[in-house]
Amino acid sequence: MPAMALKLREEAESAPRQRADDGPLPLRLERVCFEAGGQRLIDEISLTLEAGTRTVVLGPNGAGKSLLLRLCHGLLRPSAGTIRWAWDDAARLRSAQAFVFQRPVLLRRSAAANVAYALAVAGVPRAERGERVQAALEQVGLAHLADRPARVLSGGEQQRLALARAWAQQPKVMFLDEPTANLDPAATRAIEAVIAALYARGVKIVMTTHDLGQARRHADEIVFLHKGRLVEHTDAARFFTRPDSPEARTFVAGELLA
Repeated sequence: MPAMALKLREEAESAPRQRADDGPLPLRLERVCFEAGGQRLIDEISLTLEAGTRTVVLGPNGAGKSLLLRLCHGLLRPSAGTIRWAWDDAARLRSAQAFVFQRPVLLRRSAAANVAYALAVAGVPRAERGERVQAALEQVGLAHLADRPARVLSGGEQQRLALARAWAQQPKVMFLDEPTANLDPAATRAIEAVIAALYARGVKIVMTTHDLGQARRHADEIVFLHKGRLVEHTDAARFFTRPDSPEARTFVAGELLA
């Protein structure tokens, strides 16, 4: 395991998890639907996400995992139903959450400048940005690449930079959409170490993945989707040992869902 990943994992495992305030949570979805192109892609999902747990959204391709995260984060508006946070202040709510895409969009600037730009957009005073940029890059093991153009970094390094960019904004909730898709095992371990460190610092993690092993390692609770519907929302240990639905049993067994 790379030294950075090992260090982050050891820190996350040895230190007690910080108990942050609940911030904007709970997040409540009530009969949320999303339609596009004449198709209902998210179908009447009702769900409550609480503080303090790592939520992993599972399901086969096309189940609606990424759509659900985008709806929760506010990147998409539901066609029907309601999405409510505990906070009503829109500006405060935006600053309390961050989203990391499967394929991060990076500016044609250095790694450090990418993080600094995100802080500027978020309204962080210029005097604070340098210190926060440096701290975020150190947290993900990229401080030595601060001046390197972001777009020449490897896939794993780019994803860690996207996590640093989000981390620097000090969110209370982090949405991660397939953060290790198409990465090799070493890069995956490095990303997982960063995620573990974020959680240890009190950040609520909501993550999609297609990797059952990753879900076992990082989930406290599972949200299982199939064909845009919520099939199960349950404790992770129960989901992997005693799934209630035939769809979940098929999925956990590694078989294809119709």
